[in-house]
Amino acid sequence: MNKKLIRLWATKTKDDEWWSSFVTSPLAIAVNYFVVDIKWLTPNLITLFSFIIALISALFILAGGTMNFIVAAILIHVSHVLDCMDGQMARYRKSTSQSGAYYDRITDQIQVTIWFGSVGYAAYVQSHDVLPVFLAFAGVAFYSLRGYVKYVTIYTEMSRDSKYLEKSSLAEADAQKTATAGLEFDLLANLKWFAGEQRKIILFNEGVFIFMLSLALILDQLTPMLWVFAISQIYYGLARGWQRGRQIDRRQKVKIEK
Repeated sequence: MNKKLIRLWATKTKDDEWWSSFVTSPLAIAVNYFVVDIKWLTPNLITLFSFIIALISALFILAGGTMNFIVAAILIHVSHVLDCMDGQMARYRKSTSQSGAYYDRITDQIQVTIWFGSVGYAAYVQSHDVLPVFLAFAGVAFYSLRGYVKYVTIYTEMSRDSKYLEKSSLAEADAQKTATAGLEFDLLANLKWFAGEQRKIILFNEGVFIFMLSLALILDQLTPMLWVFAISQIYYGLARGWQRGRQIDRRQKVKIEK
């Protein structure tokens, strides 16, 4: 099999989110196959392209109308394919950087806020009801809380153990080492992997948002999607906060007992 394709497939993140795992990430690998060796095209430049396209898609959402919504759905997917491409390209070229990862995460957060804010406004224009705006605001706020809880946990744990982040990174790397599917596996193994990946849909993270947004725009069902978005993010925001707090409390009690 083509060595370049195998190398590119190896850059695919093992814990990709639901829609990313079997749709946008493989599409990104296919596009990278043709552009990854173009030296002037850098991962950071692809991140910028992804962000610009995400902003343009939001403008189409704000403009309203069936055709604009369909164009926005397509552009959202293009943006996410590029979002997958930048990391793959950096890993393929062995040029990963902290600044690249930083800007990638920052733009991802901004994109989610802009997309759902735009949908909230578009649904308000359609219904003349402020509820969609509130749902979009609540969803974005609690989605942000999910990330905030993670970094508060890291800060808190590192004040107790300065090597906490290093240990966590090693544990995460070990968990991703074992591949269960890919180009070197047979059809049955890949089908089992595909079926197992479907469980990730209940996590309601960015990969699921891409699918939700696109489907809601194509079907013009914005408010129902915002209900799902808001409820899922309120649940996960509060659940993650409680879970992390319990973990910290248990570790603190173990330390006191010692």
